[in-house]
Amino acid sequence: MKKVTAEAISWNESTSKTNNSVVTEFIFLGLSDSQELQTFLFMLFFVFYGGIVFGNLLIVIIVVSDSHLHSPMYFLLANLSLIDLSLSSVTAPKMITDFFSQRKVISFKGCLVQIFLLHFFGGSELVILLAMGFDRYIAICKPLHYTTIMCGNACAGIMAVAWGIGFLHSVSQLAFAVHLPFCGPNEVDSFYCDLPRVIKLACTDTYRLDIMVIANSGVLTVCSFVLLIISYTIILMTIRRCPSDKSSKALSTLTAHITVVLLFFGPCVFIYAWPFLIKSLDKFLAVFYSVITPLLNPIIYTLRNKDMKSAIRRLRKWDVHSSVRF
Repeated sequence: MKKVTAEAISWNESTSKTNNSVVTEFIFLGLSDSQELQTFLFMLFFVFYGGIVFGNLLIVIIVVSDSHLHSPMYFLLANLSLIDLSLSSVTAPKMITDFFSQRKVISFKGCLVQIFLLHFFGGSELVILLAMGFDRYIAICKPLHYTTIMCGNACAGIMAVAWGIGFLHSVSQLAFAVHLPFCGPNEVDSFYCDLPRVIKLACTDTYRLDIMVIANSGVLTVCSFVLLIISYTIILMTIRRCPSDKSSKALSTLTAHITVVLLFFGPCVFIYAWPFLIKSLDKFLAVFYSVITPLLNPIIYTLRNKDMKSAIRRLRKWDVHSSVRF
């Protein structure tokens, strides 16, 4: 009896020592097992990612180079485009290259880096969207105080807060996963690592961790979304009392902002705040969040914004004149 007990204790000790080091990599199951479909998806998402890089960099270049756009609203828009590009680049390039890989593998450390960067850029984008909503509220509801409130120091402070909150949020999320024991299985039913999917693979009871993730990311996302909806409702009510010529331009800009907010927060609410996992919907929302939304944002802001369209025309004329000179 003593011998059996000693052997059991020895086995448990050896298991506890190896639990943390058994899984050295994770395998992505991807979006499909069909080779034909994967080839189609490769071409589709390759074009999409090219559009993300071109569209978001174009917005940054236009805002920086055109003096007509040197205002707080476009400063925030340029930073939003940089964050969108960064957020998509965390997952999209690997997803695209994995379409031709037999084993879609990522190292344990690489998985943690993806989790960190996703929440870092995601948390920063959340603050930027809140700041853009606040900017439109001040511009429309308190126009006489706009230049005083939204000064250069305020814009710099907003960006510092955005990056700081993004960093703190990502560190708090990473703390949930970095010390978890992973002893198998190591298959992630997605094309990238994210905390809710990785936690489910841990060799321990993760119920409390799931609740903490919902409390951290889910509640933060839902509260921010509700706050933005309330602020945009107040703005819309204010616009109704303005003259028609002023309200039309404000409404056009506001429509673009609301559309981007819905595109960003819609998938986030379901991924981090919805407790019931639906695999097909979950993968669709993951694709939408990491590829579709960063592609649509520059399209929405350039097509719905007269100032951006005018700046693009000025940039094209400048390129034409430059080419004629040379």
